[in-house]
Amino acid sequence: MSAPYDFRRITPSVYGEKRPVEGEVVAVLHVVFHDRGLELIQTKSRTVKLNEIHELMITDEQEAAPGGGADRVRAIAFFEITKSGLIVMGDEVTIEGKKLGTLAGYDVTHMPNHINVVVKTETLDEPVLRVGDKVRFA
Repeated sequence: MSAPYDFRRITPSVYGEKRPVEGEVVAVLHVVFHDRGLELIQTKSRTVKLNEIHELMITDEQEAAPGGGADRVRAIAFFEITKSGLIVMGDEVTIEGKKLGTLAGYDVTHMPNHINVVVKTETLDEPVLRVGDKVRFA
């Protein structure tokens, strides 16, 4: 992905106040990979539009970040955006009010169908999810 600027210049201080982005789980997944080879794009933020559906993945690789990658990942759900906005690396991600982890980055392997939204967690343990659960990025 090319851009007219150096991605390293985009630091957390660039982002000011923003409203939370919300979504709803529309499908639960049960698959874990130890050699997935996700390639996280360099950008630290993405806009997500109302009614888009994206895949939610977790990784226990604490070094996962934009411009890097992740092999150990678990695909946990597809979710629909119910309140659009801007999601940014480092956002806290919660499901039903319980912290899942922090946003690590985005893999665009399946675009234009959906983005893989990758969240850093402590473990790859499968969270208990149900269709209809509320997802929040803040």
